[in-house]
Amino acid sequence: MFSRRNRRPTSPELAAAWECLDGGDVPGALRELRQASSAPLGQVAAVVGRVAGAAGFDDLRKAATALAARPDRVRPLHDYGYACVERGVPYLAIPALREALRLAPGSAGTLRELVSAYEDEGRHRDAVDALLTHEDGLADWPDRYLLVFNAVLAGDLELARRQHARLPAPADDTWLGAWERQNRVLERAATAGPVSPLDHSDLRGWQYVMGGTVLGAMSPYGFDAGMAGRYAWLQDSYDQCLQGLLRLKAVLAAAEVRPRSVSLLPDRGSVILGLAASEVLGLPAEPFESGREDTVVIAYDLDETARADQGPEAIAQLFHRTPGQVLHEHAGCWTDPPAVTADSVSLLHQSAVAPWGAGLRQGADGGVERGDADERPEAEIAAGIVGADPIPDEGDGQAPADSVEGLADFVSAVRGTWLQGDRARLRSSGPVVSSRFV
Repeated sequence: MFSRRNRRPTSPELAAAWECLDGGDVPGALRELRQASSAPLGQVAAVVGRVAGAAGFDDLRKAATALAARPDRVRPLHDYGYACVERGVPYLAIPALREALRLAPGSAGTLRELVSAYEDEGRHRDAVDALLTHEDGLADWPDRYLLVFNAVLAGDLELARRQHARLPAPADDTWLGAWERQNRVLERAATAGPVSPLDHSDLRGWQYVMGGTVLGAMSPYGFDAGMAGRYAWLQDSYDQCLQGLLRLKAVLAAAEVRPRSVSLLPDRGSVILGLAASEVLGLPAEPFESGREDTVVIAYDLDETARADQGPEAIAQLFHRTPGQVLHEHAGCWTDPPAVTADSVSLLHQSAVAPWGAGLRQGADGGVERGDADERPEAEIAAGIVGADPIPDEGDGQAPADSVEGLADFVSAVRGTWLQGDRARLRSSGPVVSSRFV
């Protein structure tokens, strides 16, 4: 309930959010609101309205104000949920949309909005359950398509295949690209299944099924402590860069792909890694050009590429595949994936500092300080990568074996479905869950 004196919520989480707002801390208020999923919707909406006002989101402010006044009506519940999804806070939308759907179970629009909110939160099993609950009223497009999509991302291939078999080709051309992508996903699952368990710890298998990406190496730290093969924070090294390139070389050999050049993307990190790749792969290096065939395009981090001069244009040109072109990324961010999905990625991280970046080091007083970036010429740094240690870190001894031979066996089995279709952004981490750190 609210205090009559100041209309502040008395729920602990909502009260904490209100205090954050008093101090001008909008992100802090949103973090507190994430913990208030069981609080009364009217009270939550009142706080969200104040958050939206502080952020300048007038649409969400109006929707929250309407819901705070009438939390028992379908239209305010739906409109508020829609506004929350549009403004990037889907976790706030979910309780309201669930209630709207309970009050109006036949509303296809509310069901789709709820599924969208679940997808944005990575709650694919909940999206599947919501769709199955209303299966009798599902339209093939988009509803049954969304059921297949979320079943895959929840790790339920049996359900995905069964529902996909019931899905006709779309009559509306708008859905043709999605349908073709879904066909390729299930084809990749069919080739990966015999050589990879595709269970909830099979990171390499699911990266391939979901996006067609061959994952070169898994983190040897914290596998059973929440990371499942991904890195959280990584201070990268020349050694890991070299090991990633050697694994790329093994991938190309196992897939029987024979590039004739290395293509350098425009950002500094990609130029450095690309020059090193040229030496490791024994191929000439050339600046990236759209349409060049039979080449390995080297990116250190595609998000960094997108921020470079001429980077956005290069990213756009990589979406549609050129024959014989392989896109390799060394350090792929799994919590905020790049706009295009690489064909090969050395490792997955939440946050990484390149070896030539301003990383952390031990200071003269024994404390930790941030060092200076390495400003040497790209070719000189690339030579350091080529001369680095090729033997991987053994890690904490808890991670499963991850040999180059095992990687090559996987690629040999799936090569018939590799390097096909567009490189659409992979928006979900899929069935393999890893701990996230803010």
